[in-house]
Amino acid sequence: MKILIDIGHPGHVHLFKNFALRMIENGNSVLFTCREKESEISLLKAFSFNYRSFGKHYNNILAKLLGLIKFDLQMLITALIFKPNVFLSHGSIYASHAAFLLRIPNIVLEDTGNKEQVVLYKPFTKYILTPSVFPNLYGKKQIKYDAYHEIAYLHPKYYIPDESIYEFLDNRDRCKFAILRFVSWKATHDIGKGGIDFLVAQKLIDFFEKLNYRIYISSEKKLPEKFEKYKISIPSHLFHHALYFADIVVGDSQTIIAEAGILGTPAIRFNDLVGTSHGYHHAELENKYKLIYNIHTKNNEVLFQVLDELTANPENKLKWQERKQLLFAQKIDLTEFLLEFVNKRNYGKT
Repeated sequence: MKILIDIGHPGHVHLFKNFALRMIENGNSVLFTCREKESEISLLKAFSFNYRSFGKHYNNILAKLLGLIKFDLQMLITALIFKPNVFLSHGSIYASHAAFLLRIPNIVLEDTGNKEQVVLYKPFTKYILTPSVFPNLYGKKQIKYDAYHEIAYLHPKYYIPDESIYEFLDNRDRCKFAILRFVSWKATHDIGKGGIDFLVAQKLIDFFEKLNYRIYISSEKKLPEKFEKYKISIPSHLFHHALYFADIVVGDSQTIIAEAGILGTPAIRFNDLVGTSHGYHHAELENKYKLIYNIHTKNNEVLFQVLDELTANPENKLKWQERKQLLFAQKIDLTEFLLEFVNKRNYGKT
């Protein structure tokens, strides 16, 4: 079987990596396609995947429209050369269009429901796989599973924490540390939304420095010069180890806050998407599993109240490690689900 997987975000590499590795082990061919946005290429290289980059990711609306044409053509040409039997992606417009034109089955995993993307890929895809807690309904094409995307790579079957991360963090004394994560908010579905501004970021830095925490900042957006000394500098494929061993994670990232909680690290999501449909599994992670906090940017005082509570209890890390066991006991292994889903359809076999 020949499988083409399109990547639109670093998290998508992780989402599909264990599936891809297993398929390759079983004699199948896998090709990844991507745009150069953040750390997609370094991740693909770290896992030794075959890939093709279509060039720089576009940020503004006009460039995105031009990019739609450019990337559609590149995807079509790539598929004509590679000749995949099936396309996979996390809501890729480009993969869906190429698959439709070439009459090749297209499988989409969806967990965000961005309307401007869904309307452009839904008519051209065969299956839309979504978590069971995902509220959007897509008709006969939709198939639900009881898991989150993050479980595909953070399940204990696949993820093993590596203490050597302390060396990469230059934290050999294993001092307490916090990770702050800032996203760029430049995606089309982020228009009018925001998260941690640099004023709040400075308050967070001051808060943790008073408690003698080491601070590591991961940021999509350019940092002020005074924040550069906190910028995390580790290979991108090791980032989950930093999340695992961190004492606390605060950020406006949807994905990384969910990852931290699932790994058993106290985490706070602080952005304008709290309380909207963009936080369906974040709500479950907070209300059912008690692994993260969701705080809207209007509630600065609540953010620091929660931080006071979390940092005052040295047993929290152990509590979170215990709580995550319930999540893994109740959710399925998404990688195994995807392997079974694709294999039983015998794509490429006559």
